[in-house]
Amino acid sequence: MKRTLLTRYFLVTFFWSWIIWISTALLCKAGVIGDQPADKVIKTVVLVLGAFGPLVGALVAVRSEKNKGGVGLYLKRFLSFNIGYKAFIFPLLILCGTTLLAWFLPSLFGYEKISMLLPSAWVFVPYIVAMMIFGGGQEEFGWRAYALPKLEESLGYWKSNILLGTIWAVWHLPLWFIPGSSQQFMHFVGFLMLTVGYSLLFSWFKKLAGGKPFSGIYVHGLANAFIPLFPILNMQQGTPQPAFWIWVSLTLLSGIAVGLATTKKQIER
Repeated sequence: MKRTLLTRYFLVTFFWSWIIWISTALLCKAGVIGDQPADKVIKTVVLVLGAFGPLVGALVAVRSEKNKGGVGLYLKRFLSFNIGYKAFIFPLLILCGTTLLAWFLPSLFGYEKISMLLPSAWVFVPYIVAMMIFGGGQEEFGWRAYALPKLEESLGYWKSNILLGTIWAVWHLPLWFIPGSSQQFMHFVGFLMLTVGYSLLFSWFKKLAGGKPFSGIYVHGLANAFIPLFPILNMQQGTPQPAFWIWVSLTLLSGIAVGLATTKKQIER
């Protein structure tokens, strides 16, 4: 039963997102959607709409498992914002540290630091909120809140997070074919390192929060909000991306480190 529900979750998630993203990629290739300001707005809306796939998948799976009333109870769990100071502070320190270092270190080797993409550092806090709602945080209704507990129950910490991180990376694949998306400037192997690292980190952050699912929304939004504050991508094709490779490497190493610490504590108990 759990395997069937998980399969349904992933199928709905991919179907929702891939239909939207692949259709957009085809329209871009056909020239229906171009590079005009209005077209860029359309692509932004489409990218955001497709990113709601994990949420839609979770709601469909929960509805199948627990009927209509279960959906309300599932969503109500996300209203518990008291996740403890550790679950607020540690993600802030780790995610800020990895992104800041990746942004700064290439300048020591002669590379020019990429200018901040936010209009002002003062908008960082409201930008985090925007990212929690529309810029990645909404994915956590599915990935860490619905899929991960079921995977961990049968596969354990390491296998479940590596598998989920891999699925998460593959889910993004159509974005490499949409002109203007940030993925077009990323190597897929590097992106896979990022999602596996994030999966390990986000799982640990959730444990710090006592399993409360709001932590996923918070840390995912926080992670994505740091990217324009300390930009790590040179948005020009064919240019070196030293900051990107430092960033994904630090993220993966951080994820492995907290994973080793987590499993060590479990063994000691």
